[in-house]
Amino acid sequence: MADFLTTGPGIALIIVAQCLAVIAFVMISLLFLVYGDRKIWAAVQMRRGPNVVGIFGLLQTVADALKYVVKEIVIPAGADKTVFMLAPLIAFVLAMISWAVIPFSDTWVLADLNVAILYIFAIGSLEVYGVIMGGWASNSKYPFLGSLRSAAQMISYEVSIGLIIIGVVLSTGSLNFGDIVRAQDGDYGFFSWYWLPHLPMVFLFFISALAETNRPPFDLPEAESELVAGYQVEYSSTPFLLFMAGEYIAIFLMCALISLLFFGGWLSPIPILPDGPLWMVAKMSFFFFMFAMVKAIVPRYRYDQLMRLGWKVFLPFSLAWVVIVAFFAQYGAFGGAYARWAVGG
Repeated sequence: MADFLTTGPGIALIIVAQCLAVIAFVMISLLFLVYGDRKIWAAVQMRRGPNVVGIFGLLQTVADALKYVVKEIVIPAGADKTVFMLAPLIAFVLAMISWAVIPFSDTWVLADLNVAILYIFAIGSLEVYGVIMGGWASNSKYPFLGSLRSAAQMISYEVSIGLIIIGVVLSTGSLNFGDIVRAQDGDYGFFSWYWLPHLPMVFLFFISALAETNRPPFDLPEAESELVAGYQVEYSSTPFLLFMAGEYIAIFLMCALISLLFFGGWLSPIPILPDGPLWMVAKMSFFFFMFAMVKAIVPRYRYDQLMRLGWKVFLPFSLAWVVIVAFFAQYGAFGGAYARWAVGG
């Protein structure tokens, strides 16, 4: 058996098994994310939330998914059927394949790329096409307007996210997520992580992630008071399910990025406790809880406020931060906190 695993077919089998393991983790997590999102929102509003299907309503998400799957797929007359069906598939697949470079420990990563951050940038920039295709193919004004609004919003905040990540890359000297986490492995545990030297950018990244994933209070592409359901208004059944799954997977990916870039990834917050993938999952779950709380308690922005925040506040601030970090890293300010490549992490 060991000899077989070193052959071409054996290596291919291992790769397929690893891919299926990542997909299984993301999809199982998706069930609990939707359930947790609804429960948190209900708790804030003093409601019970899902509580009928399964123990404590744990199977409610499974029941909803089955409902979508067995429903009839309705395609509007005059719609471009090929593009209409391809759009949600693109949104789902692109969100899923981003997880290929997300490490859960030193060895638990599907593809340990040296340019993993560039890979995330590339995939993230393509995700907007699924939204635009869905709005355009619906052959209706409201979905098309919603898709354009979503595209403008996603592109605007991608710029800020990119500049924020560049600051972390300058401190680390690497585009590899594993190197970024190892650079945060210091003697002070929680206080050795990048959240402290890059503290202003933690808040900017979190808010930009909300806007990038069309998450409340920045869910303007699907604001029911203005554009019904935005680019999704003509979708039903499984295509709608794929859009929703892609959105939650992208949200969970942002939680993973925050954990890796600023909060030590799989590193333990207490030096005496061992590191491991459970820390990574715990941090991702905590940041998803923060996403859910923001959805429940923050009122929705107007669209002009959203765009002004992205272009007139976040962009100049994040660009200035790149210059500041470059200066601090070059001259070894604050004991080399901004130049982990110089001090060896």
